[in-house]
Amino acid sequence: MKPVTLTTERLVLRPFEPDDAPAVHAACQDPEIPRWTVVPSPYSREEAERFVGTIVPEGWREDTSYTFAVRSRADDTLVGAMSLVRLAQLRTPERQAELGYWTAKEQRGKGYTVEAGRAVLRWAFHDLGVERLEWLAEAGNEGSWGVARKLGFQREGTLRAKLLHDGTRRDCWIGSLLPSDLAGAEGPAPAGPLGLPLPDTTPYLPHRG
Repeated sequence: MKPVTLTTERLVLRPFEPDDAPAVHAACQDPEIPRWTVVPSPYSREEAERFVGTIVPEGWREDTSYTFAVRSRADDTLVGAMSLVRLAQLRTPERQAELGYWTAKEQRGKGYTVEAGRAVLRWAFHDLGVERLEWLAEAGNEGSWGVARKLGFQREGTLRAKLLHDGTRRDCWIGSLLPSDLAGAEGPAPAGPLGLPLPDTTPYLPHRG
C-alpha cells in the first residue's frame, strides 16, 4: 500500500516520519499508554525512532499495518496514533481489519480521536473495501471503549484470556462495525462513485433467532 494522508476539520492523519520520534517518545512516557496497549515500558527514544523509522514504513510497505500520526492542523502538535492492523484478511473473502489507537495525555477529552477515527473508518470501508472492522481492548479499558462506542462499534462480548500483557493473560473486549453502521453513528453512510450509499460487498444474513 502506498501511504496516504487523510484530513479532517481539525486534524491531519499521515504516516509517521523520523522527525516525529521525539513527540512519540514524550507521549509514551504516560503510564496509561503502555498499561493498555502493546507499547513497551519503559519506552526509550531508540524505540520511538524504530517505530517511526522502521515499524511504520514496513507496515505500509508489507500491508501488515497502516499507521497514521494524528496531528493538529492548527499547530502540528502530535495528538496520537491510529492504525488499521491484523490485515491478513483484508484481501481475502473475509475483508476484515482491526482499528487501534492511542492518544497523548494532553490531547484527551477534545474529541480528536473520534474525529480521526471517523476519517479512517470511511477510508477503510470506501477505499479499502473492509466489510467488518473489529475493535479489541483489554477488559476495563473504558477510555478506548468510549471512543469505539462514539464511532458506532457494537460491543459483542468478552474473550477470556485473549491478551497476553506483562506476562499474564487478560480478558479482552471485542466490538465490530459494519459499513451500514456508520449511518446510525454519524449520519450518511459512505458514498460510492455516484454518491449513493456504499453497500456491503458480500450479502449479510444476520441471525434473527
